[in-house]
Amino acid sequence: MTTQGVPLRAAVLGSGSWGTTFAAVMADAGCDVTVWGRDAATVDEIARDGRNTRYLPGIDLPAGVTATHDVRAAVADVDVVAVAVPSQRARDVLAPLADALSPRAAVVSLMKGVELGTDQRMSEVVAQSLGIAPARVAVLSGPNLAREIALRQPTATVVASTDDATARLVARACASSYFRPYTNPDVVGVELCGAVKNVIALAVGISQGRGMGFNTMATVITRGLVEITRLGLALGADAETFPGLAGMGDLMATCASPDSRNHTLGVHLGRGMTLDAAVVATGGTAEGVKSCRSVLELATSLGVEMPITSAVVRVLHEGLPVDDLAGLLLARPHRAEGV
Repeated sequence: MTTQGVPLRAAVLGSGSWGTTFAAVMADAGCDVTVWGRDAATVDEIARDGRNTRYLPGIDLPAGVTATHDVRAAVADVDVVAVAVPSQRARDVLAPLADALSPRAAVVSLMKGVELGTDQRMSEVVAQSLGIAPARVAVLSGPNLAREIALRQPTATVVASTDDATARLVARACASSYFRPYTNPDVVGVELCGAVKNVIALAVGISQGRGMGFNTMATVITRGLVEITRLGLALGADAETFPGLAGMGDLMATCASPDSRNHTLGVHLGRGMTLDAAVVATGGTAEGVKSCRSVLELATSLGVEMPITSAVVRVLHEGLPVDDLAGLLLARPHRAEGV
């Protein structure tokens, strides 16, 4: 990917599975990419060997990917900064970099969550922390399971920004033969889809861990999409976003795949593990664990009913036994399906 014959330069903040995978995607699209992460051993391995065996075992990264311990050096004079840190740590990572970015840089959030305490979406956290205009911020969401993409299996995604030029820049920086970005101006809808689908995946995982089958899974996924849509519309999102890639597409992949950390953690809980043990057994950040509370807070503040989300919060954070989850998943009064 070049601008006037010069390759685009990009930085990825976060050396976990998704951050490293997206760095590989941008390198395959022709960008020069630098990864920064908190884990020194992982950063050293990416820089030295072109691998991240902790999160992507058996995967060789493209030659265009390198890594550094110096976060300010990583973001200096780049065209695109991709943020793939855990959502609840984003503000702490980004705020010290407010004076380090080039004024031309677009920032794309790969994070899927709502900030605890503020109920802000990640694009809002990014813009506020870095002191940049919302027009310079994009969000990316879709059926994007990291390992499948790292293996270069075909998928599509959605890049959303209020500014079309920003969306197109980010889309060009990650478009390749196996990774197809579509642009969308509906930042609110795309972002909420990415955040709430993790909560629904936890509910699916818990139910499957308790031995429930495909009827239950299909019901939770379908009614989960209703919850996501209801919250999104209350915040002014576009209804057409929710049956698309960022909505139903991402929801299906996250709820059904054993590679989904939120689904996997839910299965562990359903099989009787404590939350702490399930987090360790999952081996990575499951964003829905923390963001379920902030999503519910946001919904409550808007008067939006989200029974599945509420049930997940009660199981994870309020001591509700997993055997009591099933009765709460569909705990709304009888009414017409679309309501």
